[in-house]
Amino acid sequence: MKTIMKVGLAVLSGLLIAAAWPVNGLAPLAFIAFVPLLYLQDRIGDRENPEKGSIFWLSFLAFLVWNSLTTWWVWKTTAAGTVAMILLNSFFMTCVFWAFHFIKTRLYDNKKGYYVLIIFVLAFEYLHLNWQLNWPWLNLGNVFSHYHSWVQWYEFTGIAGGTIWVLLANILVYKLLKNYNKLHAVYIILVLFIPLIISKIIYSSYEERGEDVEVVVVQPNLDPFSEEFTLTPQEIMLRNLSVASPIMTENTRFVVSPESAIQENIWLERIDKYYSIKELRSFISKYPNTCYVIGISAYGLVPEGHENDFAARKFSNIDRYFYAYNTAALITADTIQLYHKSKLTPGAESMPSWWILRMMKDHALDLGGTVGTLQKDTEARTLSFDNHQVATLICYESVFGEYVTEFVKKGADMLFVITNDGWWGDSPGHKQHLEFSKLRAIETRRSVARSANTGISGFINQRGDIIEQSKYWEQTTLRNTIKTNDKLTFYVRFGDYLNKISVFMTALLVALTIVKLILRKQWKH
Repeated sequence: MKTIMKVGLAVLSGLLIAAAWPVNGLAPLAFIAFVPLLYLQDRIGDRENPEKGSIFWLSFLAFLVWNSLTTWWVWKTTAAGTVAMILLNSFFMTCVFWAFHFIKTRLYDNKKGYYVLIIFVLAFEYLHLNWQLNWPWLNLGNVFSHYHSWVQWYEFTGIAGGTIWVLLANILVYKLLKNYNKLHAVYIILVLFIPLIISKIIYSSYEERGEDVEVVVVQPNLDPFSEEFTLTPQEIMLRNLSVASPIMTENTRFVVSPESAIQENIWLERIDKYYSIKELRSFISKYPNTCYVIGISAYGLVPEGHENDFAARKFSNIDRYFYAYNTAALITADTIQLYHKSKLTPGAESMPSWWILRMMKDHALDLGGTVGTLQKDTEARTLSFDNHQVATLICYESVFGEYVTEFVKKGADMLFVITNDGWWGDSPGHKQHLEFSKLRAIETRRSVARSANTGISGFINQRGDIIEQSKYWEQTTLRNTIKTNDKLTFYVRFGDYLNKISVFMTALLVALTIVKLILRKQWKH
Protein backbone atom coordinates (compact mmCIF):
# COMPACT_ATOMS: atom_id res chain seq x y z
CA MET A 1 0.00 0.00 0.00
CA LYS A 2 1.39 3.39 -0.96
CA THR A 3 2.12 5.97 1.70
CA ILE A 4 -0.42 8.37 0.24
CA MET A 5 -3.10 5.68 0.61
CA LYS A 6 -2.23 5.14 4.27
CA VAL A 7 -2.27 8.85 4.96
CA GLY A 8 -5.57 9.15 3.13
CA LEU A 9 -7.16 6.40 5.23
CA ALA A 10 -5.95 8.02 8.45
CA VAL A 11 -7.34 11.39 7.37
CA LEU A 12 -10.61 9.69 6.35
CA SER A 13 -11.07 8.32 9.88
CA GLY A 14 -10.56 11.78 11.34
CA LEU A 15 -12.97 13.34 8.84
CA LEU A 16 -15.68 10.76 9.49
CA ILE A 17 -15.74 11.15 13.27
CA ALA A 18 -15.60 14.95 12.91
CA ALA A 19 -18.51 14.77 10.45
CA ALA A 20 -20.48 12.77 13.02
CA TRP A 21 -19.89 15.26 15.84
CA PRO A 22 -22.63 17.57 17.13
CA VAL A 23 -24.21 19.88 16.43
CA ASN A 24 -24.41 19.67 12.66
CA GLY A 25 -22.85 16.24 12.32
CA LEU A 26 -24.47 13.04 11.11
CA ALA A 27 -24.12 10.75 14.13
CA PRO A 28 -24.48 7.42 12.23
CA LEU A 29 -21.10 8.13 10.63
CA ALA A 30 -19.56 7.37 14.03
CA PHE A 31 -20.41 3.70 13.47
CA ILE A 32 -17.91 3.48 10.58
CA ALA A 33 -15.46 6.27 11.44
CA PHE A 34 -12.77 4.02 12.91
CA VAL A 35 -12.92 1.37 10.18
CA PRO A 36 -10.08 2.90 8.08
CA LEU A 37 -7.90 3.12 11.19
CA LEU A 38 -8.66 -0.49 12.13
CA TYR A 39 -7.71 -1.53 8.60
CA LEU A 40 -4.37 0.27 8.90
CA GLN A 41 -3.69 -1.32 12.26
CA ASP A 42 -4.49 -4.77 10.91
CA ARG A 43 -2.21 -4.39 7.90
CA ILE A 44 0.71 -2.87 9.81
CA GLY A 45 0.40 -5.42 12.61
CA ASP A 46 0.27 -8.44 10.26
CA ARG A 47 3.38 -10.46 11.17
CA GLU A 48 3.32 -12.54 8.01
CA ASN A 49 2.87 -9.67 5.53
CA PRO A 50 3.35 -6.44 7.47
CA GLU A 51 2.86 -3.12 5.75
CA LYS A 52 5.55 -0.54 6.26
CA GLY A 53 4.48 2.44 8.31
CA SER A 54 3.94 3.64 11.83
CA ILE A 55 0.53 3.13 13.37
CA PHE A 56 1.49 5.75 15.95
CA TRP A 57 1.89 8.57 13.43
CA LEU A 58 -1.00 7.49 11.25
CA SER A 59 -3.40 7.35 14.18
CA PHE A 60 -2.01 10.68 15.43
CA LEU A 61 -2.92 12.18 12.07
CA ALA A 62 -6.47 10.80 12.35
CA PHE A 63 -6.97 12.16 15.86
CA LEU A 64 -5.38 15.48 14.95
CA VAL A 65 -7.94 15.93 12.18
CA TRP A 66 -10.80 15.01 14.54
CA ASN A 67 -9.63 17.32 17.33
CA SER A 68 -8.91 20.22 14.99
CA LEU A 69 -12.24 20.12 13.19
CA THR A 70 -14.37 19.76 16.34
CA THR A 71 -12.65 22.02 18.88
CA TRP A 72 -11.02 24.73 16.75
CA TRP A 73 -13.37 27.31 18.29
CA VAL A 74 -11.31 27.42 21.50
CA TRP A 75 -8.99 29.53 19.32
CA LYS A 76 -11.30 32.48 19.97
CA THR A 77 -10.01 32.69 23.56
CA THR A 78 -6.38 31.68 23.13
CA ALA A 79 -4.46 30.70 20.01
CA ALA A 80 -1.46 29.15 21.78
CA GLY A 81 -3.67 27.31 24.27
CA THR A 82 -5.78 25.87 21.47
CA VAL A 83 -2.76 24.54 19.61
CA ALA A 84 -1.42 22.97 22.82
CA MET A 85 -4.81 21.47 23.68
CA ILE A 86 -5.35 19.95 20.22
CA LEU A 87 -1.83 18.54 20.04
CA LEU A 88 -1.93 17.12 23.56
CA ASN A 89 -5.35 15.55 23.22
CA SER A 90 -4.43 14.05 19.85
CA PHE A 91 -1.26 12.65 21.42
CA PHE A 92 -3.18 11.12 24.34
CA MET A 93 -5.69 9.47 21.99
CA THR A 94 -2.83 8.20 19.87
CA CYS A 95 -1.16 6.60 22.88
CA VAL A 96 -4.40 4.74 23.61
CA PHE A 97 -4.70 3.43 20.05
CA TRP A 98 -1.02 2.52 19.92
CA ALA A 99 -1.38 0.63 23.23
CA PHE A 100 -4.29 -1.30 21.71
CA HIS A 101 -2.09 -2.08 18.70
CA PHE A 102 0.77 -3.22 20.95
CA ILE A 103 -1.41 -5.51 23.09
CA LYS A 104 -3.25 -6.92 20.06
CA THR A 105 0.00 -7.81 18.31
CA ARG A 106 1.92 -9.06 21.36
CA LEU A 107 -0.83 -10.84 23.27
CA TYR A 108 -2.97 -12.06 20.37
CA ASP A 109 -0.49 -12.09 17.45
CA ASN A 110 -2.78 -9.52 15.79
CA LYS A 111 -5.41 -12.15 15.08
CA LYS A 112 -7.91 -11.28 17.83
CA GLY A 113 -8.18 -8.82 20.67
CA TYR A 114 -10.35 -6.08 19.19
CA TYR A 115 -12.16 -5.85 22.52
CA VAL A 116 -8.94 -4.35 23.94
CA LEU A 117 -9.69 -1.12 22.07
CA ILE A 118 -13.02 -0.73 23.86
CA ILE A 119 -11.45 -1.35 27.26
CA PHE A 120 -8.55 1.04 26.69
CA VAL A 121 -10.75 3.84 25.35
CA LEU A 122 -13.15 3.54 28.30
CA ALA A 123 -10.23 3.62 30.72
CA PHE A 124 -8.78 6.67 28.98
CA GLU A 125 -12.12 8.47 29.02
CA TYR A 126 -12.34 7.87 32.75
CA LEU A 127 -8.86 9.33 33.17
CA HIS A 128 -9.90 12.31 31.06
CA LEU A 129 -12.81 12.93 33.41
CA ASN A 130 -10.74 12.82 36.57
CA TRP A 131 -7.17 14.01 36.13
CA GLN A 132 -5.89 17.59 36.13
CA LEU A 133 -5.68 17.81 32.34
CA ASN A 134 -9.30 16.76 31.99
CA TRP A 135 -10.89 17.29 28.59
CA PRO A 136 -13.87 14.93 28.22
CA TRP A 137 -15.43 17.08 25.48
CA LEU A 138 -14.57 14.45 22.88
CA ASN A 139 -15.50 11.36 24.88
CA LEU A 140 -17.22 9.23 22.25
CA GLY A 141 -20.59 8.91 23.98
CA ASN A 142 -21.11 12.65 23.50
CA VAL A 143 -21.54 12.08 19.76
CA PHE A 144 -25.23 11.26 20.27
CA SER A 145 -26.15 14.42 22.17
CA HIS A 146 -27.97 15.80 19.12
CA TYR A 147 -29.76 12.44 18.71
CA HIS A 148 -30.77 12.11 22.35
CA SER A 149 -33.82 9.96 21.60
CA TRP A 150 -31.35 7.25 20.50
CA VAL A 151 -29.64 7.00 23.88
CA GLN A 152 -32.33 7.10 26.54
CA TRP A 153 -30.57 4.10 28.08
CA TYR A 154 -27.82 6.49 29.24
CA GLU A 155 -29.82 6.53 32.48
CA PHE A 156 -28.30 3.06 33.00
CA THR A 157 -24.84 3.41 31.40
CA GLY A 158 -23.96 7.09 31.17
CA ILE A 159 -22.10 8.17 28.04
CA ALA A 160 -19.76 5.17 28.42
CA GLY A 161 -22.57 3.12 26.90
CA GLY A 162 -22.36 5.28 23.80
CA THR A 163 -18.59 4.77 23.61
CA ILE A 164 -19.09 0.99 23.66
CA TRP A 165 -21.83 1.25 21.04
CA VAL A 166 -19.64 3.25 18.65
CA LEU A 167 -16.53 1.10 18.99
CA LEU A 168 -18.34 -2.25 18.91
CA ALA A 169 -20.16 -1.24 15.72
CA ASN A 170 -16.89 -0.16 14.08
CA ILE A 171 -15.19 -3.42 14.99
CA LEU A 172 -18.07 -5.51 13.61
CA VAL A 173 -18.28 -3.46 10.40
CA TYR A 174 -14.53 -3.87 9.84
CA LYS A 175 -14.66 -7.62 10.48
CA LEU A 176 -17.58 -7.89 8.07
CA LEU A 177 -15.65 -6.04 5.35
CA LYS A 178 -12.55 -8.09 6.01
CA ASN A 179 -14.26 -11.46 5.91
CA TYR A 180 -17.92 -11.34 4.96
CA ASN A 181 -20.26 -13.86 6.54
CA LYS A 182 -23.94 -13.76 7.39
CA LEU A 183 -23.32 -14.08 11.13
CA HIS A 184 -21.31 -10.85 11.23
CA ALA A 185 -24.06 -9.11 9.28
CA VAL A 186 -26.62 -10.30 11.84
CA TYR A 187 -24.41 -9.10 14.70
CA ILE A 188 -24.15 -5.65 13.15
CA ILE A 189 -27.91 -5.38 12.71
CA LEU A 190 -28.48 -6.43 16.32
CA VAL A 191 -25.82 -4.09 17.72
CA LEU A 192 -27.15 -1.14 15.77
CA PHE A 193 -30.86 -1.61 16.15
CA ILE A 194 -31.47 -3.20 19.56
CA PRO A 195 -30.16 -0.12 21.46
CA LEU A 196 -32.20 2.10 19.14
CA ILE A 197 -35.39 0.16 19.72
CA ILE A 198 -34.87 0.07 23.49
CA SER A 199 -34.22 3.80 23.52
CA LYS A 200 -37.29 4.60 21.45
CA ILE A 201 -39.46 2.51 23.79
CA ILE A 202 -38.05 4.30 26.85
CA TYR A 203 -38.43 7.69 25.18
CA SER A 204 -42.05 7.17 24.15
CA SER A 205 -43.11 5.66 27.47
CA TYR A 206 -41.24 7.93 29.88
CA GLU A 207 -43.48 10.28 31.85
CA GLU A 208 -41.99 13.22 33.68
CA ARG A 209 -42.53 13.13 37.41
CA GLY A 210 -42.32 15.58 40.26
CA GLU A 211 -43.58 18.96 41.34
CA ASP A 212 -43.94 21.90 38.96
CA VAL A 213 -41.48 24.73 39.64
CA GLU A 214 -41.45 28.05 37.80
CA VAL A 215 -37.95 29.20 36.87
CA VAL A 216 -36.76 32.37 35.13
CA VAL A 217 -33.41 32.29 33.30
CA VAL A 218 -31.60 35.51 32.38
CA GLN A 219 -29.36 36.04 29.36
CA PRO A 220 -27.78 39.49 29.91
CA ASN A 221 -25.68 39.28 26.74
CA LEU A 222 -22.52 40.94 28.04
CA ASP A 223 -19.60 40.83 25.65
CA PRO A 224 -16.89 39.04 27.68
CA PHE A 225 -14.14 40.79 25.76
CA SER A 226 -15.38 44.37 26.00
CA GLU A 227 -18.20 44.67 28.57
CA GLU A 228 -18.36 42.02 31.26
CA PHE A 229 -15.23 43.11 33.10
CA THR A 230 -15.41 46.84 32.36
CA LEU A 231 -19.03 47.85 33.03
CA THR A 232 -19.87 49.11 36.51
CA PRO A 233 -21.75 46.88 38.99
CA GLN A 234 -24.74 49.17 38.53
CA GLU A 235 -24.76 48.67 34.77
CA ILE A 236 -24.38 44.88 35.08
CA MET A 237 -27.19 44.57 37.62
CA LEU A 238 -29.41 46.73 35.43
CA ARG A 239 -28.67 44.47 32.46
CA ASN A 240 -29.72 41.39 34.49
CA LEU A 241 -32.67 42.71 36.45
CA SER A 242 -34.28 44.92 33.82
CA VAL A 243 -34.95 41.94 31.57
CA ALA A 244 -36.03 39.65 34.43
CA SER A 245 -38.53 42.02 36.04
CA PRO A 246 -41.21 42.09 33.30
CA ILE A 247 -41.78 38.33 33.29
CA MET A 248 -41.66 37.65 37.04
CA THR A 249 -44.83 36.24 38.64
CA GLU A 250 -45.89 35.37 42.16
CA ASN A 251 -45.22 31.72 41.26
CA THR A 252 -41.57 32.26 40.29
CA ARG A 253 -39.36 30.29 42.67
CA PHE A 254 -35.92 30.66 41.09
CA VAL A 255 -34.31 33.38 39.00
CA VAL A 256 -31.03 32.26 37.43
CA SER A 257 -28.31 34.51 36.00
CA PRO A 258 -25.11 33.23 34.37
CA GLU A 259 -21.61 32.37 35.50
CA SER A 260 -19.47 35.33 36.62
CA ALA A 261 -22.39 37.74 36.24
CA ILE A 262 -21.12 39.71 39.26
CA GLN A 263 -17.67 41.22 38.74
CA GLU A 264 -17.39 43.42 41.83
CA ASN A 265 -14.22 41.93 43.36
CA ILE A 266 -16.34 40.40 46.08
CA TRP A 267 -14.56 39.19 49.20
CA LEU A 268 -16.47 36.37 50.86
CA GLU A 269 -15.66 37.60 54.36
CA ARG A 270 -17.98 40.59 53.79
CA ILE A 271 -20.10 39.45 50.86
CA ASP A 272 -23.33 41.07 52.01
CA LYS A 273 -21.75 44.56 51.98
CA TYR A 274 -21.50 44.87 48.18
CA TYR A 275 -23.80 46.81 45.89
CA SER A 276 -24.65 43.82 43.68
CA ILE A 277 -25.78 41.67 46.59
CA LYS A 278 -27.84 44.48 48.08
CA GLU A 279 -29.46 45.15 44.71
CA LEU A 280 -30.36 41.49 44.26
CA ARG A 281 -31.90 41.36 47.71
CA SER A 282 -33.87 44.49 46.98
CA PHE A 283 -35.14 42.88 43.79
CA ILE A 284 -36.28 39.62 45.38
CA SER A 285 -37.86 41.43 48.33
CA LYS A 286 -40.69 42.18 45.91
CA TYR A 287 -41.17 38.43 45.44
CA PRO A 288 -41.16 36.76 48.87
CA ASN A 289 -41.38 33.24 47.40
CA THR A 290 -38.36 33.72 45.14
CA CYS A 291 -34.60 33.28 45.40
CA TYR A 292 -31.85 34.38 43.01
CA VAL A 293 -29.05 32.11 41.74
CA ILE A 294 -26.12 33.94 40.15
CA GLY A 295 -22.45 33.50 39.30
CA ILE A 296 -19.81 35.52 41.15
CA SER A 297 -16.09 36.02 40.72
CA ALA A 298 -15.10 35.93 44.38
CA TYR A 299 -12.06 36.03 46.64
CA GLY A 300 -11.29 34.82 50.14
CA LEU A 301 -8.38 35.01 52.57
CA VAL A 302 -6.21 31.93 52.92
CA PRO A 303 -6.33 30.55 56.49
CA GLU A 304 -3.03 30.70 58.33
CA GLY A 305 -0.96 27.61 57.74
CA HIS A 306 -2.35 27.07 54.22
CA GLU A 307 -0.08 29.49 52.40
CA ASN A 308 1.53 26.63 50.47
CA ASP A 309 -1.78 25.50 48.96
CA PHE A 310 -1.40 25.27 45.20
CA ALA A 311 -4.28 27.71 44.63
CA ALA A 312 -3.03 30.28 47.17
CA ARG A 313 -2.02 33.63 45.66
CA LYS A 314 0.11 36.25 47.37
CA PHE A 315 -0.94 39.85 47.74
CA SER A 316 1.50 42.15 45.97
CA ASN A 317 1.77 44.62 48.84
CA ILE A 318 1.44 42.57 52.06
CA ASP A 319 2.62 39.20 53.31
CA ARG A 320 -0.79 37.52 53.09
CA TYR A 321 -2.40 35.11 50.66
CA PHE A 322 -5.82 34.79 49.09
CA TYR A 323 -7.91 32.39 46.99
CA ALA A 324 -9.87 33.22 43.84
CA TYR A 325 -13.13 31.38 43.18
CA ASN A 326 -15.64 30.88 40.39
CA THR A 327 -18.73 30.81 42.58
CA ALA A 328 -22.45 30.19 42.37
CA ALA A 329 -24.53 32.00 45.00
CA LEU A 330 -28.14 31.38 46.01
CA ILE A 331 -29.44 34.60 47.54
CA THR A 332 -32.57 35.14 49.60
CA ALA A 333 -33.67 38.13 51.66
CA ASP A 334 -31.61 37.00 54.64
CA THR A 335 -29.27 34.18 53.56
CA ILE A 336 -26.51 33.49 51.07
CA GLN A 337 -25.45 29.95 50.09
CA LEU A 338 -22.28 29.40 48.09
CA TYR A 339 -20.81 26.70 45.90
CA HIS A 340 -17.36 27.06 44.33
CA LYS A 341 -16.67 25.51 40.94
CA SER A 342 -14.74 22.26 41.33
CA LYS A 343 -14.26 20.95 37.79
CA LEU A 344 -11.91 23.63 36.54
CA THR A 345 -11.06 24.27 32.91
CA PRO A 346 -7.40 23.36 32.29
CA GLY A 347 -5.38 26.37 31.23
CA ALA A 348 -8.19 28.88 31.74
CA GLU A 349 -8.81 28.23 35.44
CA SER A 350 -6.10 25.87 36.59
CA MET A 351 -2.68 24.48 35.88
CA PRO A 352 -1.66 20.98 36.94
CA SER A 353 -0.15 20.81 40.42
CA TRP A 354 2.35 18.13 39.35
CA TRP A 355 5.80 19.05 40.63
CA ILE A 356 7.24 19.33 37.13
CA LEU A 357 4.62 21.97 36.25
CA ARG A 358 4.32 23.81 39.57
CA MET A 359 6.42 26.68 38.22
CA MET A 360 3.60 27.34 35.72
CA LYS A 361 0.82 27.69 38.31
CA ASP A 362 0.75 31.47 37.92
CA HIS A 363 0.35 31.29 34.14
CA ALA A 364 -3.23 30.08 33.77
CA LEU A 365 -4.96 32.09 31.09
CA ASP A 366 -6.42 35.39 32.23
CA LEU A 367 -10.11 35.36 31.28
CA GLY A 368 -11.00 38.55 33.09
CA GLY A 369 -9.80 37.92 36.62
CA THR A 370 -6.41 37.76 38.28
CA VAL A 371 -4.13 35.14 36.77
CA GLY A 372 -3.60 31.78 38.48
CA THR A 373 -5.32 28.59 39.59
CA LEU A 374 -8.74 28.85 41.21
CA GLN A 375 -9.57 27.27 44.54
CA LYS A 376 -12.17 24.48 44.38
CA ASP A 377 -14.97 23.49 46.70
CA THR A 378 -14.42 20.45 48.89
CA GLU A 379 -17.59 18.68 47.72
CA ALA A 380 -20.48 18.75 45.26
CA ARG A 381 -22.57 21.18 47.29
CA THR A 382 -26.29 21.57 46.56
CA LEU A 383 -28.08 24.88 47.10
CA SER A 384 -31.52 24.72 48.71
CA PHE A 385 -34.69 26.81 48.71
CA ASP A 386 -38.40 26.16 49.26
CA ASN A 387 -37.93 22.42 49.98
CA HIS A 388 -35.90 22.03 46.78
CA GLN A 389 -32.21 21.34 46.31
CA VAL A 390 -30.52 22.28 43.07
CA ALA A 391 -27.24 21.31 41.46
CA THR A 392 -25.74 24.55 40.18
CA LEU A 393 -23.28 23.41 37.52
CA ILE A 394 -20.83 26.12 36.58
CA CYS A 395 -19.99 26.02 32.86
CA TYR A 396 -17.55 23.15 32.19
CA GLU A 397 -18.94 21.09 35.09
CA SER A 398 -21.99 20.18 33.02
CA VAL A 399 -19.80 17.89 30.88
CA PHE A 400 -18.92 15.57 33.82
CA GLY A 401 -21.64 12.96 34.17
CA GLU A 402 -20.50 11.17 37.32
CA TYR A 403 -19.72 14.45 39.07
CA VAL A 404 -23.28 15.62 38.42
CA THR A 405 -24.58 12.46 40.07
CA GLU A 406 -22.87 13.52 43.31
CA PHE A 407 -25.26 16.49 43.53
CA VAL A 408 -28.24 14.30 42.73
CA LYS A 409 -27.33 11.74 45.41
CA LYS A 410 -27.29 14.61 47.89
CA GLY A 411 -30.86 15.52 47.01
CA ALA A 412 -30.72 17.78 43.94
CA ASP A 413 -34.08 17.55 42.19
CA MET A 414 -33.20 20.00 39.39
CA LEU A 415 -30.07 20.94 37.48
CA PHE A 416 -29.11 24.57 36.83
CA VAL A 417 -26.32 25.28 34.35
CA ILE A 418 -24.80 28.76 34.58
CA THR A 419 -22.23 29.52 31.92
CA ASN A 420 -20.44 32.22 29.94
CA ASP A 421 -20.35 30.80 26.43
CA GLY A 422 -19.66 34.19 24.88
CA TRP A 423 -15.92 33.48 24.89
CA TRP A 424 -16.31 31.21 21.87
CA GLY A 425 -18.30 33.54 19.64
CA ASP A 426 -20.95 32.22 17.28
CA SER A 427 -19.17 28.89 16.84
CA PRO A 428 -20.05 25.23 17.47
CA GLY A 429 -18.66 25.58 21.02
CA HIS A 430 -21.70 27.06 22.76
CA LYS A 431 -24.02 24.78 20.76
CA GLN A 432 -22.15 21.63 21.74
CA HIS A 433 -22.17 22.79 25.35
CA LEU A 434 -25.97 23.06 25.28
CA GLU A 435 -26.29 19.62 23.67
CA PHE A 436 -24.24 17.94 26.41
CA SER A 437 -26.72 19.21 29.02
CA LYS A 438 -29.33 17.02 27.34
CA LEU A 439 -27.25 13.97 28.24
CA ARG A 440 -27.08 15.03 31.90
CA ALA A 441 -30.89 15.30 31.90
CA ILE A 442 -31.18 11.73 30.60
CA GLU A 443 -28.54 10.26 32.92
CA THR A 444 -30.13 11.76 36.03
CA ARG A 445 -33.73 12.24 34.83
CA ARG A 446 -33.53 15.80 36.11
CA SER A 447 -34.90 18.87 34.33
CA VAL A 448 -32.32 21.48 33.38
CA ALA A 449 -32.59 25.27 33.48
CA ARG A 450 -29.72 26.90 31.64
CA SER A 451 -28.58 30.52 31.92
CA ALA A 452 -25.86 31.63 29.51
CA ASN A 453 -24.33 35.08 29.52
CA THR A 454 -24.75 34.75 25.83
CA GLY A 455 -24.95 31.60 23.82
CA ILE A 456 -28.11 29.59 24.37
CA SER A 457 -30.22 29.79 27.52
CA GLY A 458 -33.26 27.60 27.96
CA PHE A 459 -34.98 24.61 29.51
CA ILE A 460 -34.55 20.86 29.03
CA ASN A 461 -36.99 18.25 30.31
CA GLN A 462 -36.23 14.89 31.91
CA ARG A 463 -36.19 13.13 28.53
CA GLY A 464 -33.53 15.48 27.19
CA ASP A 465 -35.90 17.52 25.00
CA ILE A 466 -35.16 21.24 24.71
CA ILE A 467 -38.55 22.75 25.52
CA GLU A 468 -37.52 26.37 25.11
CA GLN A 469 -34.32 28.18 24.15
CA SER A 470 -32.99 31.64 23.39
CA LYS A 471 -31.18 32.85 20.32
CA TYR A 472 -27.48 33.59 20.25
CA TRP A 473 -26.31 37.11 21.05
CA GLU A 474 -29.55 38.57 22.34
CA GLN A 475 -30.46 40.12 25.66
CA THR A 476 -33.46 38.19 26.87
CA THR A 477 -35.19 36.33 29.69
CA LEU A 478 -37.16 33.09 29.55
CA ARG A 479 -39.74 31.77 32.00
CA ASN A 480 -40.92 28.17 32.10
CA THR A 481 -42.20 25.51 34.45
CA ILE A 482 -40.03 22.45 34.95
CA LYS A 483 -40.63 19.33 36.98
CA THR A 484 -38.54 18.19 39.90
CA ASN A 485 -37.61 14.56 40.50
CA ASP A 486 -36.33 12.73 43.58
CA LYS A 487 -35.86 9.25 42.05
CA LEU A 488 -32.33 7.95 41.47
CA THR A 489 -31.46 6.33 38.16
CA PHE A 490 -29.17 3.33 37.90
CA TYR A 491 -26.43 5.60 36.59
CA VAL A 492 -26.82 8.03 39.49
CA ARG A 493 -26.44 5.17 41.96
CA PHE A 494 -23.40 3.56 40.32
CA GLY A 495 -21.78 6.33 38.27
CA ASP A 496 -19.08 5.49 35.70
CA TYR A 497 -18.99 1.81 36.63
CA LEU A 498 -18.24 0.73 33.04
CA ASN A 499 -15.17 2.95 32.96
CA LYS A 500 -13.99 1.75 36.36
CA ILE A 501 -14.26 -1.88 35.29
CA SER A 502 -12.24 -1.00 32.20
CA VAL A 503 -9.50 0.59 34.32
CA PHE A 504 -9.16 -2.69 36.22
CA MET A 505 -9.17 -4.72 33.00
CA THR A 506 -6.56 -2.41 31.47
CA ALA A 507 -4.21 -3.06 34.37
CA LEU A 508 -4.83 -6.79 34.00
CA LEU A 509 -4.15 -6.75 30.25
CA VAL A 510 -0.93 -4.82 30.70
CA ALA A 511 0.22 -7.27 33.37
CA LEU A 512 -0.63 -10.28 31.18
CA THR A 513 1.27 -8.79 28.25
CA ILE A 514 4.36 -8.14 30.38
CA VAL A 515 4.28 -11.72 31.69
CA LYS A 516 3.92 -13.12 28.18
CA LEU A 517 6.82 -11.04 26.86
CA ILE A 518 9.04 -12.16 29.73
CA LEU A 519 8.15 -15.82 29.22
CA ARG A 520 8.67 -15.53 25.47
CA LYS A 521 12.13 -14.05 26.04
CA GLN A 522 13.03 -16.88 28.42
CA TRP A 523 11.86 -19.51 25.96
CA LYS A 524 14.07 -18.03 23.26
CA HIS A 525 17.07 -18.53 25.52
